[in-house]
Amino acid sequence: MRLTSFTDYTLRTLLYLGVNRDRLVTIQDIADLHTISKNHLMKVVYQLGLSGIIETVRGRNGGMRLKREPGDINIGALVRETETDFFMAECFDRANDTCPLTPHCGLKGALAAATQAYLAVLDQLTLADILPTTGTVPAEAIIHFHPRS
Repeated sequence: MRLTSFTDYTLRTLLYLGVNRDRLVTIQDIADLHTISKNHLMKVVYQLGLSGIIETVRGRNGGMRLKREPGDINIGALVRETETDFFMAECFDRANDTCPLTPHCGLKGALAAATQAYLAVLDQLTLADILPTTGTVPAEAIIHFHPRS
């Protein structure tokens, strides 16, 4: 399974905000760090604001910051909110399933179980669990923090 760019950018944004809790962060900061489109990040930030996870401050010295504590942001719930679907194969989408084996195939059940196991692991994690621990990121790198791939 591969996360969509939207989910990836959402997680990167939250990681950056979690590490930089002592200041307002701009969309441009994150776009520059990850060399990703500012326009894509604007959509991510808008959605995070609507969901109440971040707060945005408008104006010349504005930016954004976490509105909730990192320990209150569940990664499994976040992935479910940001992913459009969990169709692991064509047979998961009844409207577009053309596979003649679907009624008799065991693969769909196995993939569904794997997806549930994947989400169960993410359900056990919060943003606090995946943030670097104190001392692992040098102070001068905080502004330029880049999560491990």
